[in-house]
Amino acid sequence: MTGDRVTLLGTKGGPAIYPGATVRMPTATLVEIAGQRIVVDCGLGVTRALVGTGMHLRDLATVIVTHLHSDHYLELGPLIHTAWTAGLKTPVAVYGPAGLAACWDAFLRSMAFDIETRIADEGRHDLAGLVHLHTIGEGVFAEIGDVAVSAIRNAHPPITDSYAVKFEAGGKAVVLSGDTAPFDGMAGFARGADLLVHEAMIAEGVDRLVARVGNGERLKAHLEASHTGAVDVGRLAARAEVRALALNHLIPVDDPAICSDDWERAVRAGSYEGPLHLGRDGMVIGL
Repeated sequence: MTGDRVTLLGTKGGPAIYPGATVRMPTATLVEIAGQRIVVDCGLGVTRALVGTGMHLRDLATVIVTHLHSDHYLELGPLIHTAWTAGLKTPVAVYGPAGLAACWDAFLRSMAFDIETRIADEGRHDLAGLVHLHTIGEGVFAEIGDVAVSAIRNAHPPITDSYAVKFEAGGKAVVLSGDTAPFDGMAGFARGADLLVHEAMIAEGVDRLVARVGNGERLKAHLEASHTGAVDVGRLAARAEVRALALNHLIPVDDPAICSDDWERAVRAGSYEGPLHLGRDGMVIGL
């Protein structure tokens, strides 16, 4: 691992994948800080994206899931299982909402034949015994090497166990918003961060998105109640005085009528004047 950095592995908001010239994948992020490598969220495609960074899957050690929407944990089981087949022999700590344990147990049951066969035939370690699940709570919930990891409950109805997370080590701080509507506590949580990775939505694309997906007013109501417009992200970043901002979990990410200039214009309208990264899959941001 070389240097402290954040890699945006998947930057699309929502679980669906559509054909196009550039296919974006759902949410996943790799945080590398103070010698630790931490995977945050496991949307579809996370395994391939991690290999694309040059990471050996057998080195997987820490995973954090911010909430139980499928685009944030659908590939958790396949990631760990694939790492196991790639030579994983050391413990993996998985942090997430209380319901994540049931999801992991169900995955193990669904793969029982394969897992038991590989243990007996190939002499592999017991996969279940390698994975240690921990429940996220507000405040500092983990010390990973020299990295303190803390959380704050965000605003993502109808899910209540949904969190923003912060990583602090060696005088540096990285904050990942998770999925959230604007709420009062985020500015204080992200205050002075070296990098804030925040979800973002452009309102004018929502009507076209819901028309394409077909869920109409119900989906539109969810998006407006549970996510943050790019202008509001700019306001938050300015208020929190973050040193750099990256937009992630973009909604919509594949609307041809919305370009990078539109995203930047919206953020700048919120009075944020600092460095801005418009997220794309595979983007690496140094700290």
